[in-house]
Amino acid sequence: MTLFCNCTPKSRCCSSAASAVRQLGIPLRVVNNSADFIEIVKHPRHGYGRNMNPCLDCRILMFRKAAERMRETGAAFIVTGEVLGERPMSQRHEAMRLIEREAGLEGLIVRPLSAACLEPSLPEKQGWLDRSRLLAIRGRSRKPQIELAKQYDLRDYPCPAGGCLLTDPEFAARMRDLLAHQPDFTLHDALLLKVGRHYRLGPATKAVVGRDEPENERLLALAAGDARLELADMPGPLTLLRGGERPEHSLIAARLTAAHSKARDRREVRVLVRSVVRDEPETLTVAPAEAEMIAALRVGS
Repeated sequence: MTLFCNCTPKSRCCSSAASAVRQLGIPLRVVNNSADFIEIVKHPRHGYGRNMNPCLDCRILMFRKAAERMRETGAAFIVTGEVLGERPMSQRHEAMRLIEREAGLEGLIVRPLSAACLEPSLPEKQGWLDRSRLLAIRGRSRKPQIELAKQYDLRDYPCPAGGCLLTDPEFAARMRDLLAHQPDFTLHDALLLKVGRHYRLGPATKAVVGRDEPENERLLALAAGDARLELADMPGPLTLLRGGERPEHSLIAARLTAAHSKARDRREVRVLVRSVVRDEPETLTVAPAEAEMIAALRVGS
């Protein structure tokens, strides 16, 4: 079996789905399309959903990749876990037909969970599959799927309430800001959107402040030519300054770093700025940013 995924590498949904398949003893190959998906996010042919989710284009990309794999392996058709009506944008009758057509897979996608609610696929018409054994699940409730999982003793599967981060209003706001200021952004830039508090300091410059120690570590791992800021005299947040090191931006980033630390009530706080162009860190003594400044610069809620 091949699992196709358009989300970021090692995401929870992919790892859970892969675990469920392996519990059944089925050999599995995971194909991640995240680099191609980034281009879809920038220019979705069929537009976005409520936020920044290009659901139709996402599904078309996934099925095109699946079609390539199908032809490479000599497979006759594709099986998915889709449920009619579960996703309002991409799992409607007309949307499913559009996706099949644009992916070049008309009649070649079998949806066992909802097949009895849909027109017979080619494998069903040919008698390769017994249509009478296929199910008629439809709608947004996940209870029938959860019951099926219990029957097969599948315990590690994606959370029913989960979904694409691009449907989340705060993450979508960050993505919209990134697209507006850096249209040629990369997967690495998109990964940074998942971590910390984000602040827009200038057209090409942003500061990202860690919320806790695990986020500090993730920010450090994602640093790529970014200045790093941290308190000089006590533990506190790590801040990445991405997009340049103009003195005024370093000063604001230092104030934001202080404002999100235990030193937020002090009149002055010393902040170290570790530059990518200087060997020794610079120490800035700043007043923590006021609530008004934080609110004005914050990307998302």
